[in-house]
Amino acid sequence: MAEFSLHRDTVMVVDDQPESLRMLTDTLESSGITVLVATSGQGALDLMGHLVPDLVLMDAVMPGMDGFAATARIKANPATRHVPVIFMTGLTESEHVIEGFEVGGVDYVRKPVNVHELLARVRLHLGHARAVQASTIGLDATGRMMLSTDLAGRFLWCSPLAETAIGRLEPGWSSESGQLPDMVRQTVERLLLRRDTPGTSLRIDWRLDDSEYALELVLIAQYRDNEVLIRLNQFDPEGDAARLQARLGLTEREAEVLLWISYGKSNADISDVLEISPRTVQKHLERIYEKLGVETRAAAAAIAIRSAET
Repeated sequence: MAEFSLHRDTVMVVDDQPESLRMLTDTLESSGITVLVATSGQGALDLMGHLVPDLVLMDAVMPGMDGFAATARIKANPATRHVPVIFMTGLTESEHVIEGFEVGGVDYVRKPVNVHELLARVRLHLGHARAVQASTIGLDATGRMMLSTDLAGRFLWCSPLAETAIGRLEPGWSSESGQLPDMVRQTVERLLLRRDTPGTSLRIDWRLDDSEYALELVLIAQYRDNEVLIRLNQFDPEGDAARLQARLGLTEREAEVLLWISYGKSNADISDVLEISPRTVQKHLERIYEKLGVETRAAAAAIAIRSAET
């Protein structure tokens, strides 16, 4: 069944106690939040198969499938792993707090619940979830291919364009699998060994139908305790250079130099890739400027990028 589009903030409350459910439902609904109700961990999973809320308030201890097991299942499902889970636990159950974080919870509140504290935490995590979603959409809208993993290299999320790029390397791959293809994962793990040096990059090269392709992974930053942001650059040197040569009236070597400029490479990098001297790279670049009627590296790169997109 297709996921239902929810326009208001929607919170699922999971609790086996009717009095607690009533209090939580009344508190949230009085604040303009739509409430979904489940009385067991399994009931929560069943409901999330049809309606995916913006946040889950999860009782830690329930008969049958408890809140910890249900949350582990939520986080293991690519369709629901992004949903923040706040645990509700008794005042004396401090060990439950640790277990809640271990299975993927983002926060907790103590029972009996203080409604003001509850609403503050719910609004905080709803806002953060919206920001993450907007950032992912925004990255794709600007043409950026971004990938996020934890410090062990386990997949967290990627922008749609990054998903497409990885799918070209590993046909049939989807972010819904919840894990990266082996080749990408191994490269990420090697990259993370250098996470103290932002800008570090590694490439994956492969051949398809007698053409060479490359996917570059660039370490951007560690921006949460256990999350790393990686930019992907997709290279099709032969095809892209041929298109630039035909569309911009360049020589083969000029097209290759301009291509690598558009990939964000320095003259030294281009010298290594094309096995020519940095001085020769600069001479080609000067002729490129003249032919394109531009004066800067950035302007030449912008023309190359627009030519590749048309």
